[in-house]
Amino acid sequence: RTKIDAGRTDGSLQSCLLFAMVGTLVAVGGEVVDKVQVKTALVSVYDKTGLKELGEFLAAQKVHVLSTGGTAAKLREYGCTVQDVADYTGSPEILDGRVKTLHPKVHGGLLAARGVEKHEKEMVEHGIMPIDLVIVNLYPFREAVAKGGDFAHCIENIDIGGPCMIRASAKNNASVTICSSPSQYGKMMEQVRENGGSTTWAFRKNMAAAAYALTAAYDASVSQWMATQVTEPPPTKTVAFEIERPLKYGCNPHQLPAGLCAVNGGKLPFEVLSGVPGYINLLDAVNAWQLVYELAKGTGKPAAASFKHVSPAGAAISVPLSETEIEVYEVKGKPLSEVATAYVRARNADPMCSFGDFVAISHKVDVATANILKIEVSDGIIAPGFEPEALEILKAKKGGKFIVLQADNDFEFPEMEYRMVGGLGFMQKRNDKICDASLLAKVVTAKKELSEQAKLDMVLGMIAIKYTQSNSVGYSKDGMMIGIGAGQQSRVDCVKLAGRKVATWRLRFHPKVMALKFREGVKRQDRVNARVRYIEGDMDEAELQQWVKNFDSAPEPLTEKEKSEFLSTLDDVTIASDAFFPFRDSIDHAKKLGVKFVAQPGGSVADEEVIKACDAYGMTMAFSDLRLFHH
Repeated sequence: RTKIDAGRTDGSLQSCLLFAMVGTLVAVGGEVVDKVQVKTALVSVYDKTGLKELGEFLAAQKVHVLSTGGTAAKLREYGCTVQDVADYTGSPEILDGRVKTLHPKVHGGLLAARGVEKHEKEMVEHGIMPIDLVIVNLYPFREAVAKGGDFAHCIENIDIGGPCMIRASAKNNASVTICSSPSQYGKMMEQVRENGGSTTWAFRKNMAAAAYALTAAYDASVSQWMATQVTEPPPTKTVAFEIERPLKYGCNPHQLPAGLCAVNGGKLPFEVLSGVPGYINLLDAVNAWQLVYELAKGTGKPAAASFKHVSPAGAAISVPLSETEIEVYEVKGKPLSEVATAYVRARNADPMCSFGDFVAISHKVDVATANILKIEVSDGIIAPGFEPEALEILKAKKGGKFIVLQADNDFEFPEMEYRMVGGLGFMQKRNDKICDASLLAKVVTAKKELSEQAKLDMVLGMIAIKYTQSNSVGYSKDGMMIGIGAGQQSRVDCVKLAGRKVATWRLRFHPKVMALKFREGVKRQDRVNARVRYIEGDMDEAELQQWVKNFDSAPEPLTEKEKSEFLSTLDDVTIASDAFFPFRDSIDHAKKLGVKFVAQPGGSVADEEVIKACDAYGMTMAFSDLRLFHH
C-alpha cells in the first residue's frame, strides 16, 4: 500500500507537521493511506434510483452495510448484510424521523482520523465502527418549493442528517469515500473493482469536492427560499451555478474553461435538439427568446428576431407582405405562413448585419419557415416547437452543425439576476415590466391620434430596444424594425446610426436598386451586400472594379438627388428610445426619415423643447415613464 504523510515536508519519520494559524484549528494529522478497502458502508438515500445494482454490488463485495428505514429493507432484498443504524447506535429513530443518524457512533465512524492513536483508542472505548463508504442523497427541497408547498411543507423537506453525513465524509476524505448522487454509483463501483475492493485518495478527494459542491448548492437553494419568507432578508446572497454543458470556449478561444450552467438547481429554459451551441450563440438565444416571447404576448401575433452579438439586427411581428416586399426580400414563389412572414421581416430589417444571425421565433416553426431559413446564412434558432419535417430540414443545415434549441414556453424566469464583473458581484431585479399599449396612454403632443398600426409599431419598438445594448434607439414600420442603433454613448448618434439603416432599408425599394441585373451564380448574401454598397455609393476605384463583377453590365449610379427624393416619400415611421431625448436634435434627424410617432420614457429637463419639436413636425409622442436600459 502507498502511504502519504499529510503535511510532511522534511522527510522525517513523523507522520505530519501541524500548522496553526491565528484563529484557526490545528490539523489533527494522521497517516493518509492511498488505497482504503471498503469494508463498511453507510447507505441512506431518499432517491432510490440505481439502488438495486448498488445493493447487488455491495453484496458481491461482502461489504457490511449500515442503513435506515426503507433503504435498509430494499438492500436486504438485494442480498446485502444490513445492520439498522438504530441497532448500531442503540438509539431509535425519533421525532418523526427527524433524528436518525445524528449520533456520535455514526459521525465518529465518519470523522475519526485513521492512524491517530488517540482517535482509534476512543473509537474502541465507545464502540465506534470505522465507515469507509457513505452513500447519501438529500430530501427533494427544490421540488417541494417548485410544487408550491407551503412554509411548513418546505421546512420539512430541508434535509439535516444527509448534509451532515456528506460534509463529515468529505472532510475525512483521507479515509472515507462519499457518493452523493446516483449518477456517481457507476464510477464508484468501477473504482472499487479496479482497485481490488479499495478506493484511491485521488478518487476520494474528487468525490469530496463534488459533495461539497452539492451541499453548497443545496444550502443556496434553502437560503434563497428562506430569504423570500422573512421581513429582513440577509445581506448575503447565495447563488449556485451547476454546469450543464461544457462549452468549447467563452467569448474568445483563449477564454477557457467555459460552460453553460443551471442556476440554483433549476432547469434550463431550452433543450438542445441539434448542433453544438457556443457562448455567444447562447447569449443571443436567451436574449432573443425573451424578446419574441414578450413581443408575441404584447401584440398577439407571431414574432421573430434576428440577433447578432446580443442585440437584434431585426425584429418583427407577422404582418402580410406586399408584392413589392416579396420581390425586394427575394421570397417570390415561396410559401409564406404567418410565422415565416415574421422571420422574413425580421431578417430584412438589416440583412447585411443579419448574416450569420441567431434566430428566435415565438411560435412553432413550420416547414415554410424552415425553408426560408434553409437559404439564409444563419448559426441557429430557438423556438418553442418544430414540426417534424421542419426540424429535419433545420437539422440538415450546415452539414448538421446548425443549432436548434427548443425553448420551454412554461419556463419562469427568475426574479433576481446576478453577475460578476472584474471581481465584483452585481444583483438586480429582472426587468419584467411588460411593454404593451397601456404604456402609450400619456400622449404629450398636440397631436393625439394613434392608429392601431402605430400602437403595434410603438410596442414593437419598445420591446426590441428593451433587449438591445444601450444606448439604443429603434425605428419601426408596418410590424418590423427597419433600423436599430445599439450601444452608442450619445443618443443622437443612436438616432443617426439607426437612421442610416432605415435609409438603406427604404432605398432597397428604389426602382434602380430593384432593377439591378446580377450575373448568374451570384450568391444570395453577395446580392444583399452589393445592393447595400450600391446604395451607399462611396466605393473607391479598386472596390468599384470588384463590385461591378457581380453584374452583367456596370449599373448606372444612384445619385444623391435620387436617394433624397425617394426617402422623402417615407412616412408613418415610429421611433422608440430606451431613455429620454436630452435635446431636440434627435427629433430633427428623425423627421428626415418619415417619423410620425415617438415612444420614449420622458423625464428630461428638455422635455418641453422635444415636445415643441414634435409639434412642429406634426408628430405624436407618448411618454411611457419607463426607462429600458439594457447592459
